[in-house]
Order: sequence, then C-alpha cells, then structure tokens
Amino acid sequence: MQKENNMEIELKLLLTPQAAQSLRTHPLLKKYGTGQPREEKLSGTYYDTSNCDLRRAGAGLRVRQVDGRWVQTMKAGGGVASGLHSRHEWESPVAGPTPDLAVLRELVDHGSSWNRLLRSREVEQGLLPVFTTSVTRTIWDLRLAEGTEIECVLDQGSLERGKDKETICEIELELKSGNVNQLYGLALELLESVPMQIGNASKAERGYALLAPVPARAVKAEALVLSRHMSIEKAFQLIVANCMAQMQANEDGVMHRHDPESLHQMRVGIRRLRSAFSLFAPVLQVPDDMREDLNWIATQLGTARDWDVLADSTLSRLADAPTDAAQVGMVQYAVQKRAQQLHGEAAAAATSPRYTRLVLRLSQWMRACGWREAPPRQASTRLHDSVIRFADDMLDQLDRKLRKRGRRLHKATPEARHRARIAAKKTRYAAEFFQSLYNRRKLRRYVNALSRLQDELGFLNDAAVADRLLQDLHGKDVHLASGVGFVRGYLSRSADTDASVIRKRWKKFKRLSTPW
Repeated sequence: MQKENNMEIELKLLLTPQAAQSLRTHPLLKKYGTGQPREEKLSGTYYDTSNCDLRRAGAGLRVRQVDGRWVQTMKAGGGVASGLHSRHEWESPVAGPTPDLAVLRELVDHGSSWNRLLRSREVEQGLLPVFTTSVTRTIWDLRLAEGTEIECVLDQGSLERGKDKETICEIELELKSGNVNQLYGLALELLESVPMQIGNASKAERGYALLAPVPARAVKAEALVLSRHMSIEKAFQLIVANCMAQMQANEDGVMHRHDPESLHQMRVGIRRLRSAFSLFAPVLQVPDDMREDLNWIATQLGTARDWDVLADSTLSRLADAPTDAAQVGMVQYAVQKRAQQLHGEAAAAATSPRYTRLVLRLSQWMRACGWREAPPRQASTRLHDSVIRFADDMLDQLDRKLRKRGRRLHKATPEARHRARIAAKKTRYAAEFFQSLYNRRKLRRYVNALSRLQDELGFLNDAAVADRLLQDLHGKDVHLASGVGFVRGYLSRSADTDASVIRKRWKKFKRLSTPW
C-alpha cells in the first residue's frame, strides 16, 4: 500500500461469488502479476466502547489473526469518493486477541484528536468486542505497464455479530506506488468481463450496521463554497465533486431499499451534474460516452420518479374531492404497484456494470483533468481565469433566456411552460453553484423566487405527466376507466387554478434585480 503520513489508498468494488470465480482466472491478473497469488485465512474482532466512541469519531479499531500472528490496526479520518478510500492507518503486532493501546498511542500522531481519543478514560477502560470478521483473502501483486504497483485483494467471508451475519465478497485495489488514477484504469479493464459495483462502505461501517441497522436516509446536496479568485477549472472540479457526492450518497436507498426520497435526491444529483456540464461547456468538453450514460441513468430514475409523484403528491390532491372512493382507490393501488415495479428497475440500473463504469469513468476523468487532453480547437485557454467573471456571464445568459421564455407564461402551451421550467431549473442550479461568490441576502432572495416559480411550474408539469401516465394505465386495464376519467378531469380543472398562481410568481420574479 502507498502510505503518505500513514495514509492508505484503495479502490473497493463489490461482486458476487460467481463473479469472484471469473476474477480468479482473469487474464489481466496473469498479465500484470509479478508472482503467484497467495492466500490467507483472516479472523478479526472490531473493538469499541458501549457508546461507540470510536465510531462517532470516525475511527475503527481491529485485532486480526494472520497465520497465527496477532495484528492490531486503527483506521481514522480520510474519506471516500466513488469507491476510493483514503484513510490514515496505524498497524502493529500485539501479543494476543485484544488491543494494546499503549503501543497504538505511540504510533498515532501525538497531539492529534485520535491520540487524545485513545488516551480518554472511555476508550482506555471501556473497550468491548463489537463484531467479528472471518475472511479468506487472495492477493495478487501487480505491476502495470506504467510502473504503478497495485495489490489486488479478493476477500470472501462474513461479518458476524451474534446470530446476525453479512456476506463479504469484495476486491480492494490498493495502491503501493505510482499513479492513483491507474486504480480506476485497472478497475475499468476488469469490469469489461467481471460485473462489479462500487463499494463506498468499509467493512467497519457494514459491521456497525449489524449493531444498529441504519434506515434509508435521503441526502441533499451540501453547500458549495467557492472564492472569487478561484480559477474556472477549480470551481468546476468542486462543483462536479459536490454533485457526484449527492448522487452516490443516495445510491444505497435506491439499490437496496426502494426509498422514493433517496431516488429523488439521487436524480437531483444527476440533474445538477448534467447542468454543471452544460454550464461549463463554453470552456471544456465532456466525453460523449459519459453524457450518454448520464442521460441513460437519469431516464431510468426519472421514469420511477414520475410514478412516485403521481402516487404521492399528485393523487393526494384528491383527498378532499367528492368522488367514488372505491374507483379512485383502484387507481391509487395500480399506480403504487407500477411505481414499486419501476423502483426495482431503477435499482437494477444502479447496480448494473454500466452505472459502475460511468462512475469509474467520471472519477478517472476528473482526477486526471481529462478535459485538458481535448484537441487544440476544443481546448480552452480560459480555464485558469478567475471564476467570478465567468459566473457573471453565465448567470446573465441564463437569466435572460429565462425571462424570454417566461413571457405570457400563464397563457403558454404546456410545451412552452415545460421549456420555461427547464430554464428556471438551470438558472437556479447555476445560482446555487455560484452563491458563495455573491451577496448572500440578495442571492438567496433571487434563488427563493426562482424556487417558488419552479415549484408552480412543476405542479403543472406533474399534472401533464400524470395525464399521460393515467392514459397509459387505462390502456392496460379497462377496469380503471371510471377512476382514471375522474382523476384526469379533476387534475385538468386544478391546472387552471395553478396557472393563476404562476402569473403571480412570475411577476414577483420579474421585479427582482440580478444579484451579480
């Protein structure tokens, strides 16, 4: 492993036992291998206090038996992005199956918060075994053509706490020396014939989940902080990283829990990412294959989201409407059933090799600053300019386009309103990307007005989408004709009321001066 300041760097990927068999005979491991693979039987115990003080501090402490030897390891800090785990690691031999805190305290940086944690009364007197691991590890030492050295580790086994158990089947590509971007390159080569998923959770995190299962939790985007003197390129990198973090933070809720709000927030992250690529198009080019794959996953999630909206917020408008409850109930049941089916399809897309390849490609391209390799006629000389002038220009363009598309909005056709809604959304995303560059109060007022306008346009769009989905539902089940007919009529009438609200929202937005 490459260790700078005790930093471990590895790319984690999950796979099935069947895929693991394919990996074992993969020609790349023979091509790049510097010797025969070796196998180890590993059993380990993770320790923490009854209040999980180590976990809450972002640390993990394990004692593992390897070929009759005992080794303690503490990992802390760092982070994970797109399966790339970077953590501080301290390791030492111990006499038996329990941690030796005195030895660890000498290894961990003196004066650091983790050293103070190890000296705390809670840790010194209250360590307990929390869960155990039992793993068969196969290791291949690889040297790539560029000289980068990687340790490919296949772990198969289980995490256990009492009667609870979770299967482990994962590979870790650990960087020993060379270019970290080669981890992505190797993973992409393996992915061509071995289906895998990105692994953002460590073994410790998965083990703690046995102690206290974590419910699905949708994650919104974190606030971005840019500076006025920052380069356009640096701002682009931070914005894309922010969008990808939101996208990936919601993957678990989509893949394994069929959580509607996680799906919504993952889709928002993807939409923001696509908007960022569009926003920076004047100064850099995004590869076509990545754009196509982003459009594909957006469509997969978008279809499920449309049915979620119909099942929840749209049909809930009928709660106080005088109607035949039985007929409308049949429609609601059919809509919910269809939404659940599409959540399954969205989960399949998010766990597919195509999505894994997209995330790996994006991460590799971002880390390598791939836009710099564009042909001379496409490459931009503006990337190192200050971002503030670029932000001014782009926000001004987006604002003018929105104001043009918003003329006579309350009388516009559904298609024209849809175009205005998209323009409002792009303008809002751009304003939020650059909000730290401007007067906070003025920018917030502008974004809030945009959000309210976008919400009202969204209600009308939801009604238009609902009408299309209900027609599709009726076409597949004639028994729903009466209920579908009533719902379509009710939504059509309510759309007239929404149009008058849009007029008010638009007037308020038009009166605002731009904050840049």
